[in-house]
Amino acid sequence: MPEPLRVVVVEDHALTREGMNTALAGAFDVVGEAADGISGAELIARLKPDVAVIDLGLPGMDGIEVTREVRRTVPGTHVVIMTMIDVEDEVLAALAAGADAYCLKSSPIETLIDAVRIAGGGGAYFDPRIAHVVLRRFSARPASPQNSPLTPREVDVLRAIADGHANTEIAEELNIGLGTVKGHIRDILEKLSAADRTQAAVVALRKGFI
Repeated sequence: MPEPLRVVVVEDHALTREGMNTALAGAFDVVGEAADGISGAELIARLKPDVAVIDLGLPGMDGIEVTREVRRTVPGTHVVIMTMIDVEDEVLAALAAGADAYCLKSSPIETLIDAVRIAGGGGAYFDPRIAHVVLRRFSARPASPQNSPLTPREVDVLRAIADGHANTEIAEELNIGLGTVKGHIRDILEKLSAADRTQAAVVALRKGFI
């Protein structure tokens, strides 16, 4: 049986931090916590956890700065950003700094647990309420598909997902059957080792496949 993911939580509000620790401890090994950005960055560098859950609005050093520092000093640690806000520029700044996942604090705790699990496995995760906004911004970038495992039709399906379309809409847009769309998505998930269609689009966009 694999060892549970080792997690560090960096959150300045004591009650929120305690609640997150309690919830995460049921699924992971919470090895440390910090209440500000500076001590959080130092703790992560020392403990080298699999995943660091980092609040965006930290005193001393904000979550984006902490993420940059983690990427520089502990590249093997994956970062999950937590915040109260869903401002697109903040999300994009966190991703540019190297965050692997982004969750809203108002989301169910299961969302955070999913984000930690996916990020710890090397995937990317966006809170469903902001995923399509971010995906549309990323999809404006030119793709570099030289090493892509995806077929042209799978790329079409993923681009439609990034635009926020449901499966039925994708079927109509591409003039294919709903079953065919589902089959493409099943193949895409397998090729990209993704848990769901949104994560698949995120992974494809970050790798330049679409």
